[in-house]
Amino acid sequence: MYIIVLLAGLLSGLIQEKVQIKFPSIDGLELTADLYMTHDKSAPFVVLFHQARWSRGEYMEIAPHLNKLGFNCMAVDLRSGGEVNGVKNLSFMAAEKAMKPTKYVDAYQDIDAAVKYARQYFAEGKLIVWGSSYSSALALRYAGEHNEAIDAVLAFSPGEYFKSQGKPATYVAEGAAKITRPVFITSAKGEKNSWWGIYEAIPATEKTYYLPETAGNHGAKALWAKFGDSLRYWDAVEKFLESVN
Repeated sequence: MYIIVLLAGLLSGLIQEKVQIKFPSIDGLELTADLYMTHDKSAPFVVLFHQARWSRGEYMEIAPHLNKLGFNCMAVDLRSGGEVNGVKNLSFMAAEKAMKPTKYVDAYQDIDAAVKYARQYFAEGKLIVWGSSYSSALALRYAGEHNEAIDAVLAFSPGEYFKSQGKPATYVAEGAAKITRPVFITSAKGEKNSWWGIYEAIPATEKTYYLPETAGNHGAKALWAKFGDSLRYWDAVEKFLESVN
């Protein structure tokens, strides 16, 4: 009951709080997410997906910063994950209990469900998809197949990660080639070759990327304050978000 009351108050613009929510994936699996809302329900909404073996805890620091920039957020536990920053991936645990598959590619349906759920209940304005590592690759594929569902996509360290899971070697690039929305890609400096072919396949005129002069970091954790070059990443991200908004 407390969560229901808290969520109702949050959505009415009375408070600003992180709230844990649950909703079904396409196959019925119960997914867990953290909702970070500002006092403005019409603000752009960002759906955040984590990297491999991690959880929604990847965004404990990032989501509040996005709130300060004027964005509402939902950090989702995908079924392929584990634990980070002391936050266990409850979707992964639920999938294991239900004996459902938890490979990277199995999480695509979770991304689909999360975007649809966000659009139905929370996103009154623009909806932005944000992925980290394997989820960024799935987010790019999703963006190409569902242009009408999103307004922009950010991908942190994407790559063709799915060949060993039965997908073509160009699975992500094939999807990215159909994107018509603004795209932003970034990664560690040495990872460019992993996603450059995907980037070149994107036809969107509003596409941009950022590579650090430093070694940088893999995935969205590049934005964590403990890394000395995180502000440069944030500068690039904020510039892109401003252009979308």
